[in-house]
Amino acid sequence: MNRLAAILPASNVLVDVDASSKKRVFEQAGLLFENNHSISRAAVTDNLFARERLGSTGLGHGVAIPHGRIKGLKNPLAAVLRVQQPIGFDAPDDEPVTLLIFLLVPEAATQRHLEILSEIAEMLSDRELRERLKTEAEAATVHRLIADWEPLKSVA
Repeated sequence: MNRLAAILPASNVLVDVDASSKKRVFEQAGLLFENNHSISRAAVTDNLFARERLGSTGLGHGVAIPHGRIKGLKNPLAAVLRVQQPIGFDAPDDEPVTLLIFLLVPEAATQRHLEILSEIAEMLSDRELRERLKTEAEAATVHRLIADWEPLKSVA
């Protein structure tokens, strides 16, 4: 199992989210984490915006990985939201974002969260998979595509 799948419950995958701005999609993510995991939505949105002020988490190709450190969180947690309408995200290629993979990590997160981010970036560099994640109609199928993905094994 890849690192993202290990921290992504199926209930944390939403498609066709109605959010017209970065602020709105961050609020939707905050609501999801609050409803599904009892994490304060304000803590989620505040931390996502704090990280975003350091530089856009837009990767290009219509995807972004907003992430933040959450005080009191014991283990990393992820969510995937796909929006109905593309959102401007200041991505390197200026392409608006439709697929967002949210990553919340403990406040004192170490190397592990960097490994998760790296693996998410590797997964999203697979053009065929990325396009399927951006177009698949069912949230359950999006979750399965992520769960079935295997990172390249490093050769020692």
